[in-house]
Amino acid sequence: MTASDRAYAELLDGIQSGALPAGFVLGEVEQAARLGISRTPMREALRRLAADGLVVQQSPRVTVVADLDADDIRALFEIRRALEETSARLAAARGDAALFAELAAEFARVDLSAAVGRDAYYALIARFDAALDAAVDNDYIASALRTVRTHLVRVRRMARDRPARLAASAAEHRTIAQALAARDADLAAHATHVHLHNALASILETLTEGTK
Repeated sequence: MTASDRAYAELLDGIQSGALPAGFVLGEVEQAARLGISRTPMREALRRLAADGLVVQQSPRVTVVADLDADDIRALFEIRRALEETSARLAAARGDAALFAELAAEFARVDLSAAVGRDAYYALIARFDAALDAAVDNDYIASALRTVRTHLVRVRRMARDRPARLAASAAEHRTIAQALAARDADLAAHATHVHLHNALASILETLTEGTK
């Protein structure tokens, strides 16, 4: 891993975890000293984060962590719907039906009653996403989805855990996986649309409650 890669990974983790909140000033000199690298790789890391939309340069010398409000989240879900519904249709035609049947069974068995179960559930979603990407086998879609998912980590952190919503989300993922296993492209796309609609509504409701 190069110094620039390490700086990018460190800052990305800080932004996604909330340790570097929206509006936090990322001083090039200060961050380079903190990570024990020179300013050139730090500058490269900041450029990559800016290209991802995670930081904004307010002036030649001032870079801050980008804001993420309700309008940003709605816009993020607009592109997410387009990409994921298309991916669902393609994966239904191209994917390994047996693999998606097994993933559907795993979603049916998730235990969300404890933190360890919730961690396993998020790991299962990551495996499902990876299987979907592999089935689609389109580098352009995969690249666009990686960018979207980078922002979604921040969104999920902003939304409080809701047991009922997590259970519904697991059931929605199971339905999508079952549709993919059955090679039903229309159902897979529709189930994906329903899941994303419900996810966005829950996130926006959480943000509204947080402002009260």
